[in-house]
Formats: sequence, structure tokens, C-alpha cells
Amino acid sequence: MIFIKQLLFSFCFLVFAEASAQQIKGQVKDADTNIPIPGATVQIKNTQQGTVTDFEGNFRLNGSGSLEISYLGYKTATVNPDSTFVTIYLKAENFALDAVELVGRKAQTYTSDYSFSATRTSTLNKDIPQAISTVTKELIDEQQGIQLADAVKNVSGVSPSSFYNQYSIRGISQNEEGQLINGMRTRQFYFLQPLLANVERVEVIKGPASATFSSVDPGGSINLVTKKPLDVERNEVKFTTGSFSTIMAAVDFTGPLNEDKTLLYRFNGAYVEANSYRDNVNNTSLLLSPSFTYLASEKTAINVELIYSDMKGKLDRGQPIFGAEAGVTDLNSTPISLNLGAPNDFFNSKQFIITGNLTHQFTDQIGFTTTYMKQTWKEDLQERRTTNGFGVDIDNNPVSTLAAMRFIHRQQSWSVDNVNSYFNFDFNTGAFKHKLLVGYDLHSWAKLEGGGQNQARGYLLNDGSVTNAFDPANAAAYQTYSYEGMILPRPNVPHYNLEDPNNTLNNLTDYNFNGRSAFPTALTETHAAYLQEQLTYKRFHLLFSLRQEWFRDVTNRGEVDEISFTNRALLPRIGLTYTVNDQINVYGTYLEGFQPQSNTVTIMSNTANFYGSTDDSASRFKPLESDLKEVGAKITLLKNKLHINTALFEINQKNLLLNANVPSAPDSLVTRGAERSRGFEMDVTGYLLPNWQVYASFSYNDAKIIEDNDPALIGARKQNTPITTATLWTRYNFLSTSKLHGLGIGVGAQHSGDKVPTYDRSFKTPAYTLLDLAVYFTPKNSNIQLNLAVKNLTDKTYWVGAQNYLRLFPGAPRNFLATATYRF
Repeated sequence: MIFIKQLLFSFCFLVFAEASAQQIKGQVKDADTNIPIPGATVQIKNTQQGTVTDFEGNFRLNGSGSLEISYLGYKTATVNPDSTFVTIYLKAENFALDAVELVGRKAQTYTSDYSFSATRTSTLNKDIPQAISTVTKELIDEQQGIQLADAVKNVSGVSPSSFYNQYSIRGISQNEEGQLINGMRTRQFYFLQPLLANVERVEVIKGPASATFSSVDPGGSINLVTKKPLDVERNEVKFTTGSFSTIMAAVDFTGPLNEDKTLLYRFNGAYVEANSYRDNVNNTSLLLSPSFTYLASEKTAINVELIYSDMKGKLDRGQPIFGAEAGVTDLNSTPISLNLGAPNDFFNSKQFIITGNLTHQFTDQIGFTTTYMKQTWKEDLQERRTTNGFGVDIDNNPVSTLAAMRFIHRQQSWSVDNVNSYFNFDFNTGAFKHKLLVGYDLHSWAKLEGGGQNQARGYLLNDGSVTNAFDPANAAAYQTYSYEGMILPRPNVPHYNLEDPNNTLNNLTDYNFNGRSAFPTALTETHAAYLQEQLTYKRFHLLFSLRQEWFRDVTNRGEVDEISFTNRALLPRIGLTYTVNDQINVYGTYLEGFQPQSNTVTIMSNTANFYGSTDDSASRFKPLESDLKEVGAKITLLKNKLHINTALFEINQKNLLLNANVPSAPDSLVTRGAERSRGFEMDVTGYLLPNWQVYASFSYNDAKIIEDNDPALIGARKQNTPITTATLWTRYNFLSTSKLHGLGIGVGAQHSGDKVPTYDRSFKTPAYTLLDLAVYFTPKNSNIQLNLAVKNLTDKTYWVGAQNYLRLFPGAPRNFLATATYRF
């Protein structure tokens, strides 16, 4: 705290010492209506000197030079003021090619007014009858977000379940690996989170949006919208350092490549190295992402984008507690840094994505869009991990100071193909306006030949062989050793002594690999045809769609023992929005979801290896089915500068497959009949004042188990889902008329209720509230911004989730990040 006070004092001293500069005053208006535009960005070109207009469109700005004025939905204007007061008129920007997002977003606010992904067309969020929460790059940068979790923590109803890229959305745990990228499904990024350096905004589309996307989770879908080329030149270099030896460098370059601005480019790159507050955990990531947009004519545009990601790190399986008495033991009984992994564990993940978009407008009423995405992904894993149980003595009694361990070395590679093509028809029939889409989707996920896994676990027999489980009835057949006066069967991988932690290096020659397997080739493939109508009549907006899916799962593809399973489903979606007035839209919606079970157990080593022992497919089980019923309101206040979205929802899902939590068979599954999630959400984004932005959210969620094989669980609370969550982030910039001009303050709070662990209902991870603080400073007439963020300001000890007493996921203690950003 002393450091922060000293920093604030230094900032204040520097600002008070500034000499007065020339002041430019003016007003920004709509060129067609002559109505003032509040919240427009006014910036001295090629500097960081800027401000936003007030509610009457007025602004004041110290400095001199050309002004660049921008606002969402208007063409950016550049003026050379020849007096101390200037009136600037912005012209509306009409996008003829709005079927796919080809050109980047110019606005620099917390609010994104539109979405392409939810309906496949450029549609204002207020007209979409479904809750969509968006985190823009501006909010991510101000909070110094590096990975995906740093962004989605702001979103109502989204809660992390572990250290992994794994979340509960509206009380429903994610099944799929990976996220949507620009509305196309990717695979992996489960254990290591993706970087955000190339992300324009993160959209969380709530509910089972299977009528729009292929096989998505019932709670919601996380869609990463990447940064697209701009037709104005913007360049940025960023350097970050901070706690846990964090070092990051990032660049973002964009602009036109020719004079008529028909060829645009963007290049994003980032390199990150970081250790952790957790023992023996570190990560190194490289991201390179160039993209190009060619505006061939007023009717045709092409975009090509590449994403290369190379991530090297370690899997963090969490903090263990030993000797726990159910519901009594203090979770602080072991340090939050305690990690059972070995120093020479590793998890290397390499990904390459190439995406191409083509859009062509045949006439004013008929257009065509096609997108193809190719993704390749490779994994190389080595880890020593707990089996989720304790070692046992010769009588098979658990020894609570010894964590049972196993060792895994795994390699595999995947290839993913996505195709999305559709025709859009815009026409009127009398007073009815139609926006009709007819399209086709393909999603193909192939597990390639050459993958396999070596595993060491279980107990050693006297003859030198290994068995997966200990049988006390045949105890004489096992090798034994003495521990604290007890006789124990000797494990294949030595137990981890929780009373005397010792993270020694793995020595592979010490292990007897009793689990060697080559992964069979596999293919899951979805073909879909869909129809969507957006019908507008007076104040009513109807969204209706039908999607027919054909799913195929093939194991041992091309071999004599090939096994194939198929599923199909017809998925409806219907929603109605009513415009009460210019400020309020109300809506109701119903939609259904569908996931073949091959897509709900993908975190296992392969989709076919059901129960870890057969070449059967999880697709032989009934698909996971879900539905959403939702009503809500989307409200704008303060002359369209403050947005409030509210929703009441109910999600039902049935036919669930879950890990059975059996230590002797860690890949075994059980079926849960049905679950229901019911709740309320609210998101608030925008400006309270022209220089005061806010992002806030609240959620209440009653998520329960409705049907289960265990009668005791019926009516029980859903795992890893807090009943309430709330977030707040707000930034205040001192005006150009203030002697503190150039200084900004950011304050944040994050609250989560308590959670029931995934596999152990005998305790809960406690509720927590975190506080964050950030200070921003832009020196006068400078292109540099300095940002210091202190996270978990009060050094609160908390846990983001848990699986059981051997796998708790503690959050980070107080830490800081400092960033210098240079824009030119």
C-alpha cells in the first residue's frame, strides 16, 4: 500500500507541475440529423492526448494538432481546427458486406453493440432474443488480462472450476474442449488457457446454441472474436512485467497497404514467460497472428487469417489436503503453493489455424458467404499426478498422509476442419421485413495415427509384475515396505508423503509401465443444414431457425475392426423481441441443444477409449439433450451510453456422462439422469459520465440434480457452481480541464459464493470477495501509457474450485502487473 501511495503522489506531482497548454473546444454531431453524439472519441492524431464527448456532444482538449474523431457506426473523421471551437460532423457508415466480420472494430469502449456469431449476420445485440455478454479488448487491457480467465471473470453466470480452461456457465459445467473462434469450433486449450493478444472481444452466448453452432455446451458458448484489419493506421507495442517473474511483450500493427484502402492488414504477436505462486509450475507461450482483408469491390471481400500458438507449461493438478475430516478440516492446513507434480513434468501444446472468408453480394437482396477453418493441434505430456486417492496399508485402510500417485506420458495430434456456407436474402413483403438464411455446416474432428500413452500405476507383485489395484485377500502376493510402524503394499509409483513434501525429478527407469496403449484413429463428423428467418414487423422482431444435424463417430477408421455410430437431431429455435420504446427491448426465447456423447468426454485420451479398456464409443449412449427457456430486457439509458441487460432463465439437460471417481479405474464413467439450472442475470456496461466507464454483473443461480442413479443426490446442489456471483470494474479519467489530466484510476471487485466440489460433497470451498486497483498515467504530449494493476489487493486466500481434498484450486495471492504501452 505504501508503494501505491508513493506512486499516486508522484503522478500528482508530475501533473501539477505541467504548464498550461492550448485548449481546443468543440462539439461532435450526426451529419444527417444534426443531433449531438455523446461518447465519441476525440484524439490528437499520433498522440495519446484524447477525450470523449459529454452527453451534449461537447469536448475540451489540451494540445494542438490534427484531431481524429471516431464513434461506432460512423466513419472516422480527421480535422485541422483553425479556431479554439470547432464543430465536427460524423457521417453514418453503412456496411454493405455485413454477413461476416471482415473489418475490425474502431470503437474503444467496454460496450460492443453488435454480434455476428449469434445469428451469422451483423445484428444489434438489443434485437437478439438471447443473453450475450461481451468483454472488449479495452476492458481486457485495462485489467491487464493475459489469458481467457482474465476476461470471462467479468461475465455474469461464468465461474471457473479449476486452473484449467474449464468453466461453469449458468450452473452447467463445460463438456467441450476449446472455444469458438469467430463462430467456428476449435479443439483443445483445455489444460492451458489461450492468450488474448489477438482477441478483439470475448462473447459468451448464453444457453445451448446448438441451433447455430455444432455441438455446444448447454450452459453457453465462449466465442473469441479476433482482431481484424482496420482501414486506419494503428500501431501498438506493449511490455509487461510483474509478480511470479511474469514477462510479456506484445505487438498490434494494422492499417491499409494501398492508397485506396482496399487491401488491409493486421499483425498481432505476443510472447509470455511466467512462473507461479504454485510450486514447480511455469508457462511459456508464443502467439503469432497475421490477417489480411481484400475489399475487391463493393460487392466482394476476402479475409485470410492465421493463428500460430506454441505453449509450453505444466499441468497443475491442485493443492492436496491430507488427514481431512469431512467438513471440518481447514483448507489452509497445507500451503496453497503445495503441488505434487515433479519439476521435470511438462505439457507442450502446439496449434496452427488458418481461416478464409469470402463474401459476395449478388444483388442488394441476395448475398453469399463461405468460411473455411483448418486447425491442427499436437500434444506432448509428461506428468506425475495423484490418482485422487490415498495409499493403503496391508489391510486396505487408507493412509491419509500418503497420496497415491501415477505417471503418464502421452502424445497425440488432431486435425479439425470447419466449413460454414450460406445464402442470405433480404426482402420485404408488405410491412414485413425478412432476413432469411439458408446454409450448410461441416465440423470434422480427426484423431490422427501415431498417438499413444504410457502409464505407470498400481502396485508391485512379488514376481515383478504390476496390478492396477490392491487386493487385501491376496496380500501375500504383493511386495511390501514399512512406513511409520505400518506395513504397506509397495506402489509402482512411490506415494507422495504429504507430511514431508519432496518434489524429486521423475526417473522413468524407476517405473514399471503397465499401461501402454496406442490410440486408435478416430473421426467425429457433423453435417448440418439450417434455415433461419429474422422477421421484423413494426416493433416486433422474430427469430426462428431449424437445424438438422447428422453426426457420425468412427473408431479405428479404415481398419478391419472399424466401429461406427450415428446420431441425428432436428433442433428448433424461436425468439421474439418487442421494442417498447427507443430505450427498452423485451424478449422471450426457446431453443434446444444436442451433444453426442463423444463430444462430452473429450478430455479423456480419446473418444473411443470408453472405460479405458475397450475400443467402444461413448456415442453408443443417448446424446446429451438440453433446452433453454429465457425472458429478458435490454435497456439503454443516459442517451444510449449505459446498457443494462437482464435475463430470467431455465436450462434443463439430461443423459449426462460423468467421471465415476473410482481410483482404480480413473477413466470410468457414470450416467446422471438430469439437471436443471434456473436463475437471474444482469450485466451493466457503458458510461456513467463521459470520462467514467463501468462494467458490472450479477447472477443468481439455483442449479440442482433432478435425476440420478444415487437417490441421495436427487435435489442436491450442482457441483462447482456458486449460487451468487457479482463483479464490478470502473475507470475514471480526469478531464482535460483538470490539473490531474493524464491520470486515470481503475477499481474492481469480484464476488463468488461457496461451491460444492466435483467429487466430494463433504465440504465446500468458501465464498470470497476480491478487490483490484489500477492506476493509469499518460504523460502530456506523449504516445505512452503506463498502467500499474494490483490484483487481490487485500491478499485474500480463496479457492476458485475443487474436485476433492486432494485437488483444491487456490487463487493467486496479492500480485501486480506493470505495463508500458506505446502507440504510434
